[in-house]
Amino acid sequence: MKQPLDQEREKPFWAHLEELRWHLWRSIAAVIGIGILAFWKIEWLVGQVLLGPLQPTFPTTRLLCRIGHCPPPLPIRLQAAHPSEQFVKAMVLALATGIIGAFPYIAWELWRFIRPGLYRHERQALKGIVVYVSCLFLLGVLFAYFVITPFMIYFFANFRLSDAIENIWRIGDVISLITQTCLAVGLVFQMPVLLWGLSQAGLITAQGLRSLRRYAIVVAVVLGGILTPSPDVLSQLLLAVPLWALYEVSVILVALSEKRRRRYLFVR
Repeated sequence: MKQPLDQEREKPFWAHLEELRWHLWRSIAAVIGIGILAFWKIEWLVGQVLLGPLQPTFPTTRLLCRIGHCPPPLPIRLQAAHPSEQFVKAMVLALATGIIGAFPYIAWELWRFIRPGLYRHERQALKGIVVYVSCLFLLGVLFAYFVITPFMIYFFANFRLSDAIENIWRIGDVISLITQTCLAVGLVFQMPVLLWGLSQAGLITAQGLRSLRRYAIVVAVVLGGILTPSPDVLSQLLLAVPLWALYEVSVILVALSEKRRRRYLFVR
């Protein structure tokens, strides 16, 4: 018979809401705290981090030069076209930095709220979930920053309708492009956790995922072409291959989970 470990499951509904409120407030406080630190160092954050992919000394650019595919200099200039644009986008960048930096803590707070309502075998199955979710998210952010973003920027900067047109980019658009890409890819990298959760709910199986493998490869290639708008096949594969790899990892995780669940039922 399934038995919860804590009496917190018996708390009234309003008590759970109050507890959730405090978890949310602590998460928001962590985001704000890191965001304030980022705003304090906003000049360094913009010059050294955000605009890093535009520099010839960026690690990805240097790596491409070493293998004989050195990209041309970026023919662009940056500007602020609105009086409040720099300040508003500085706030946006600080907020995005706060979310990325506080993501592991947010995941931990969410786990602390969910954990008391789980049964022993469910807690055992979710052991280490905060570490896995956080690592996948940060891995996705780093992948977007060091791989996807440079190729996107170089493609847009060197695509020309006419030589008479000069690339003068708004700094707000650059900030939005990079932060949204990093956050989106970080969430996409949660695919193994999402598919594993669906398998725990009985909505998908490892066999079903294997049967959909060919479609998953097509979707990965399509996403690679969408998120890396470059005609170079290599740049598209740089995202498509990791997405496919994440799908295969998901299949393995779901299969192991099913095997463990069958073993648990057999022991019972």
